[in-house]
Amino acid sequence: MQSLVAEDRGHPQIAPGDTVKVHLRVIEGDKERIQVFQGVVIRLRRGGNEANFTVRRIASHGIGVERTFLLKSPRIEKIEVVRRAKVRRAQLYYLRDLRGKAARLKEKR
Repeated sequence: MQSLVAEDRGHPQIAPGDTVKVHLRVIEGDKERIQVFQGVVIRLRRGGNEANFTVRRIASHGIGVERTFLLKSPRIEKIEVVRRAKVRRAQLYYLRDLRGKAARLKEKR
């Protein structure tokens, strides 16, 4: 019986509070392109092949957009850590209620 374990993709260590750029391979019809989604990691769920993380960003007109990615997905080309923030929580759901400057996170030294 074959093992269906996904290979380690060599992504950097990410943690809640990090601002990341996720480069995602998108297939539209017969064309393929790279789409970049940048935002703050608000949740990180570990668990082998099902490990996933949720990234939140503010789109146009102040609308919050959250997207969940599988950490070992073959569609993820690369993950860049733009900045790391100092947070005291594992899940940053409270950021959903904050707007503007109140939603800023202190940078890790």
